[in-house]
Amino acid sequence: MGLSFAVNFVIIILILISLIVFLALKLNQKPKSADHGRNSKAAMDQDYFKLDTILTYVKRAINEYVNSNLLDMGLTGEEYRRRQAIVAELRSAMKNATSGDIQEKVYLKQYIYDLLDRNYGFNEDNINRVISFDDIDRLTHQDKFDIMLYLYKKQYGFQGLSKWIDKYELDVPKKVIEDQTVDSYIITGEEIDRIFKKEYKGVMDYSDKLNIVVQRIYQHYKGFGVIDEIRDMSIDGVSGGVSGIPVSMQMIEDEMELLHGMKQAQYPGYQSVWIFFRGKSIHMSFLSFGSDNELKRVCQNIYKYDNPGQLTETNGYKVNEMKDGSRVVVVRPPFSESWAFFVRKFDLPNMNLERLISSQKARNAELPRELIKFLMKGAQVTAFTGPQGSGKTSLVMAAVKYIYATLTLRIQEMTFELHLRRLYPERNTLSFRETDSISGQAGLDLQKKTDGSVNILGEVATDPVASWMIQMSQVASLFTVFTHHATTARELVWSLRNSLLKTGVFQNERIAEEQVVNAVKWDVHLRKENDGRRYIERITEIMPVSYDMDLLEGQGTSSYGDTVESKLDALLQLQKEVFRRNNGRVWIARNIVEYRDGEYVAAAPISDEKVESMLFNMNSEDRVLFRQFLKDYWGEHHE
Repeated sequence: MGLSFAVNFVIIILILISLIVFLALKLNQKPKSADHGRNSKAAMDQDYFKLDTILTYVKRAINEYVNSNLLDMGLTGEEYRRRQAIVAELRSAMKNATSGDIQEKVYLKQYIYDLLDRNYGFNEDNINRVISFDDIDRLTHQDKFDIMLYLYKKQYGFQGLSKWIDKYELDVPKKVIEDQTVDSYIITGEEIDRIFKKEYKGVMDYSDKLNIVVQRIYQHYKGFGVIDEIRDMSIDGVSGGVSGIPVSMQMIEDEMELLHGMKQAQYPGYQSVWIFFRGKSIHMSFLSFGSDNELKRVCQNIYKYDNPGQLTETNGYKVNEMKDGSRVVVVRPPFSESWAFFVRKFDLPNMNLERLISSQKARNAELPRELIKFLMKGAQVTAFTGPQGSGKTSLVMAAVKYIYATLTLRIQEMTFELHLRRLYPERNTLSFRETDSISGQAGLDLQKKTDGSVNILGEVATDPVASWMIQMSQVASLFTVFTHHATTARELVWSLRNSLLKTGVFQNERIAEEQVVNAVKWDVHLRKENDGRRYIERITEIMPVSYDMDLLEGQGTSSYGDTVESKLDALLQLQKEVFRRNNGRVWIARNIVEYRDGEYVAAAPISDEKVESMLFNMNSEDRVLFRQFLKDYWGEHHE
């Protein structure tokens, strides 16, 4: 028994000693926090400062914060309400930041900044382990671009990218692609290296470095990947997935090249970032989404504002707007060969005729500016025509300012992009758009019942809409303004005529054409050159050809007398008039203003019929100004 007692005593002593040693080690060990991930081992681990690791931490930390049960925290009433408000605001930012809401984006980025600054263990030294701010040679092209864009944005705001492109003339054509044999607009990695080496001083504050890291984390978390900051800049637009070799095609190319033993560098479809800058499509060849999954993620998120529905294999595309008014189009396979998106931005604060038709870009620019103003004041049915990207929508937005504010405006669009309520909030304005269940034709039909004086169509792109537009121009409104992709006045008239025939409104081609030219009075045609220059090529008056209706109706034959010879003469004249009526031209087009060698010139004078019609719709003050305008440019023709 004594031996057993001794053994048990020794065992107890050993257990106590082991427990004491364990507790001592535990007390001396640095505290480990599962929430913050801050321990010495992790700090020494290179993976700890990888962007993917930081992104995972941010996702987990924010998710835990917004989904935590506040009732289990024992908070006071005031603390509970404050925490609840923060959670609600954070959830709102997470939801709306992907919709182009700049304020929500700034809030979410600031939250991520505070989270990393306080809890992740960043300092002046280890921040460089994420991005090598202190070692230029280790920086990637994207790193250099992000740093330069941040510095320019810090100095110039959303004009930063434009200032940078202008400073180094990055928007000039270069012979880079296809064995340096053709010109294209492209910004290369070599140019980024050269500019970065020239401008970067190697000295940045800790807060600036962390802000760049936060942006990199945000754009993969809730942002739009590599185009996230670019999209916010004051440019015309940005697109992705529109160059390179798609995944399905890449697989075939790889197999063929392997068979022939000539494996070469390829350009994958996700290495496709393009900006639309002053009418030029510029390839940012040094930027890449990194993978097809990332490009797909951006496409699936960028169109989601205001819940437009899901982008599926069945519908294949979505057209929507973003919170800041940008228009976004997204396409996906099998409708398109790859995932792709197109964001078109509108510079609403500077949407005015003086900027769009600038005297700095062309001499005598006040001539087309003033004529467009008088067309709006004179209630003229006007088509703004031209190719994509020529500035039709922008010009319509600016021209609406000169429609009398006493008139009510009704707008029909495929997607909301004119934003007239934002530009002119104090006017009686309402926009309609097509939906899956409401066609553009149905929307135009409804407009007849909404007390509209002026109808504005964002784009006449389908036959039913074109047909209804002609009918509305004649009976349902004071006048109509619309855009169209026609390149000539003849194509405009013929396209609208064909729409009337296709929809069955008219069966006779000539009568349908007469209806068009009696409805559409003016064609303001815009042009975009290959170098990005945009200007008004011509302003054309469309006039129906008049005939001697008295003669056709037999009322003018009495002046020929009662003799046989006179009757024969009258019959001959009647036959000629009938032939002219049935076989002659229905309309003529006269260029009133033309763009010639960098200058706007007054061409043919406006017809007396149009002048009288415009004067009739103007107030007394504008009538005086219009008459003086005619006298200044066409002199004796309108005295």
